[in-house]
Order: sequence, then C-alpha cells, then structure tokens
Amino acid sequence: MIPIFISGPAVEPVTLAEMKAYLRVDDDDGAQDDLISGLIKAARLMVEAASRRILVEQRWRVVLDAWPANGTILLPLSPLIAVDRITVADAAGTAAEIPPGTFESDTLSDPPRLAVSGAPQPGKVRHGIAIELRAGFGATAEAVPASLRLAIRILVAHWFENRGDVTGEQILPPEALALVAPFQRARL
Repeated sequence: MIPIFISGPAVEPVTLAEMKAYLRVDDDDGAQDDLISGLIKAARLMVEAASRRILVEQRWRVVLDAWPANGTILLPLSPLIAVDRITVADAAGTAAEIPPGTFESDTLSDPPRLAVSGAPQPGKVRHGIAIELRAGFGATAEAVPASLRLAIRILVAHWFENRGDVTGEQILPPEALALVAPFQRARL
C-alpha cells in the first residue's frame, strides 16, 4: 500500500499573523515573513510526522496491487474525512471507477477502515487499485486540536530563536512533544 500526496492544505494550522504575535515580531519585513511562513509549514510537517496524523485537509491517493482477502483495508492516513472515489485498472491500464455501494468507509476507526465487497479484481499486476481520499481534522485551522496548534507555535519559536545553532539530531522540543504525545498513532 503506497500513499501518494495529491494536494496540500489550503491553509496552515497557524497563520502568519498569529505566529508573529506569538513571537512578538512587529515589523513587516517580507524576508522575515517568508522565514516565519516556511517555519510554520516545516513545523506542521514535523508535527504530522511525530503524531502520524494529517492536521489540515489534504488529498491523497493510496494504491494497492489487489484487494485483501478479508475485504478490509486499513488506511495509512488518519483522521479520514472521506473516500472520494476508487478506481480499478484493467490489464490494459484503463481505470474504471467502482460504484460507491461497493465500499464503506469507517472514519471513526483508528486506523480508518475501508470495507470493500463485490469490486472487480484489477487486471494490472502492480498498482491496479487507486483509492482517492481526503484526510485531516478538517479544512480550517480551527478544526485542528488546540494542543497541536500550540505544538506548532512552540516548534516555530524554538527554530526562530535558535537559527543556526542546531547541532546533532533534530527532534521536537520536550514541550511540543508533550503536546503531540496524546495524538500519536501506533505503528502498524
């Protein structure tokens, strides 16, 4: 099972204005704004990696070689918002969408589950099934839990204050890690 990123979040969990207020940065220096915006994105990616959860709605494609024998697929992305479509490729590589009635998504399970019944087997040996889905806590920054948003602020502040002073292994500061810990998904 291979998750493929399609499109990223429309917004970051923390806005530039919120982050500048947190850092107590008053000037409107474009270079400084670019730096802070880049740090916000990098911090979101670090928090997503540490928690193994998608924060703001993103579109992904998960590809499989064949349907599992029991018909249940444990999706690698959480939290699941919705499965938008599933296609199955024939031997020539032509993809056909399967009807929505042949699958049911369980967005409350962790990991999210997809139950499939009556779907045709792919004709391609590799990557014959494509599941397009949306994952994240929601489409807005406010949908992201407050403690994860605070972890991003702490991480950005840490990086902003310690620019160029990084040595050794990059890990989350203990304060940010403590905020992320309750959301961490176990590895499968």
